[in-house]
Amino acid sequence: MSDEYDEELQELLRRKAVEQQRRALEEQQRKAELEAKKEAILRVILTPEARQRLANVKLVKPEIAEAIENQLIALAQAGRIQAPITDEELKEILAQLTSQTKKDFKITIKERGWK
Repeated sequence: MSDEYDEELQELLRRKAVEQQRRALEEQQRKAELEAKKEAILRVILTPEARQRLANVKLVKPEIAEAIENQLIALAQAGRIQAPITDEELKEILAQLTSQTKKDFKITIKERGWK
């Protein structure tokens, strides 16, 4: 009787593992499709130079690149981007975004009277 329960338990565990693998694969495919759609939209709304600059930004600051990509895609879907964005325009967008997120650090050195 114990063997029967062990076999049933093993079968349940195997099914659960297969289901988890299937879900993980579906999630991975969904992310890949979403990324492909995103790239297709960016290919239309950015010049090749601007796309290259955005790819470089993505290597250094992925969160900023992601924010810009999402904003540009939203603008394109709303019909607010009429012509492809050039490298110069993307530089301006990056400058505006980084100036908003830039943190100012102030370092003060206090002299001590060590003699």
